[in-house]
Amino acid sequence: MSKQNQKTKTIALLGILSALIILMAFTPLGYLRVGLISISFLMIPVAVGAVARGPVSGAVLGTVFGFTSFIQCFGMDAFGTFLAQKNVFYTFVMCVVCRALAGFIAGIIFKGISAVSRNVAVNGSICGLSAALLNTVLFVGSMLLLFGKTTISDATNGALSASENVIKFFAAFVGVNAIWEAVAAFILTGAIALALYKAKLITLPSKAEKEAS
Repeated sequence: MSKQNQKTKTIALLGILSALIILMAFTPLGYLRVGLISISFLMIPVAVGAVARGPVSGAVLGTVFGFTSFIQCFGMDAFGTFLAQKNVFYTFVMCVVCRALAGFIAGIIFKGISAVSRNVAVNGSICGLSAALLNTVLFVGSMLLLFGKTTISDATNGALSASENVIKFFAAFVGVNAIWEAVAAFILTGAIALALYKAKLITLPSKAEKEAS
């Protein structure tokens, strides 16, 4: 396949997945909201892009996801709005930079796995799982690093102590969000990757192709 055709396919796929992310972000398709907790399924198209077109495409789609999340921090999401009011730059880093990084690393993980395995479904599932977990780890980690533990206490108007709130937040956010997001991403990314591969819309990384030949 010529470089021009590769570029055209990349642009087309990024356009489709970006549109899907935006649609999911601003409709009930992308989030399951429970109070201050938002279970997101938007890392799935990010992981699919990382599988199909590599780390850079994963970063681009992660950035798109991040911007939709950042936009919602201005009155659309209670917890995001609270964070933006405290520090809008930190909120941008948490929403956009961390999502871009998650997509990029997921793409690297897929390329690494594909260097030793030609099972696109399994490789895609692992990429999806990695993307979802990276999203959670980077988001929560950056929040605690940039805003501190008192963020949770402040968000609940001091209803509980900071330490108690952190425990409850992690139990809800990491325990619930991470599990469901990871399961959904694991199953769907693998299935979509296999479908795209069979349709010859994606190929394995060149290193894997060479080793398999």
